[in-house]
Amino acid sequence: MFRPGKASWTLGVVGAALIGSSAAADIAMPFTLDWRFEGPAAPYFVALDNGHFAAEGLDVEIAEGVSSLDAIPKVATGAFPVGFADINSLVKFLDQNPGAPVTAVMMIYDKPSFAMVGRKSLGIEAPTDIQNHTLGAPPPDGGWAQFPIFAAANGIDMSTVTVDPIGFPVREPMLAEGNVDAVTGFSFSVKLNLMRLGVPEDDISVLLMADYGVDLYGNVIIVNTDFAAANPDAVTGFLRAVATGWKEANADPAAAIDALIKRNPAADAELETARLEMALRDNVMTPWVMEHGFGGIDTARLDSAIEQTKAVYDFTNAPDAALYFNSSYLPTDGSLTMQ
Repeated sequence: MFRPGKASWTLGVVGAALIGSSAAADIAMPFTLDWRFEGPAAPYFVALDNGHFAAEGLDVEIAEGVSSLDAIPKVATGAFPVGFADINSLVKFLDQNPGAPVTAVMMIYDKPSFAMVGRKSLGIEAPTDIQNHTLGAPPPDGGWAQFPIFAAANGIDMSTVTVDPIGFPVREPMLAEGNVDAVTGFSFSVKLNLMRLGVPEDDISVLLMADYGVDLYGNVIIVNTDFAAANPDAVTGFLRAVATGWKEANADPAAAIDALIKRNPAADAELETARLEMALRDNVMTPWVMEHGFGGIDTARLDSAIEQTKAVYDFTNAPDAALYFNSSYLPTDGSLTMQ
């Protein structure tokens, strides 16, 4: 577990100050994603290519990540001022690293994409079907991190489940080959990767944890709090540009994927368009977002999510929702309205 000491936090503060110190030039805000340059990353490139970051006086470079947990220590140490990560993993990180200068400032996946994905031909169609079967679970995966809540909510007897800690590169191939019966992951990643490997769509069972009793939020924009305190307008501008990028991607997914393909020419445009559309439909443009706007949260729901987490995770410190999400940087000029 990442346990930085005082020196690391000092480095983060110095890095944040240096990042935000340029008076004449645009403020540098390198942004780390949770994963590779795939469909759901396209809205950020839309914001970049259409000049929305530049209009806010920001110099933004976008970096790939390796998991939905990966960005948290990067932002906490100041290596990146902003990132994209799983809020539930952030809750645990802050419990294990009290005082770490990182918090969430904008909700992106209002309905999280955490899922158990199986194959019907291997006997997986409902949550309890995983009993007496093998589950492939990459240890850094956000879906696996939340699996204990999913298991508890659905009465899964984990003593009957064989858990294989597989790596991300072999997750879908092992399921496609029948070496595991189901895997954890993001719904839009696993399903479409299986289809690309030749698994028939009607053989794939996607069990979104949010549809089976898991009352959690998903991935968020996170920020180094020292950087944010020194550059509040830059953070708000960044969030405004992100919201605009998502709205434009929702209006024209194909154009958004064109922006993605510039950065990942080897990607399959048709597949990544489908992946983006799945994320927009299932995770981002939810009924709550359409009614209340993009980027915010329902505080009662966050409290409920913390209670669910407490049922399967022993907090070292009393959980405090104020540490995990700070809405004060969200723009208030109407740019978050989705109607």
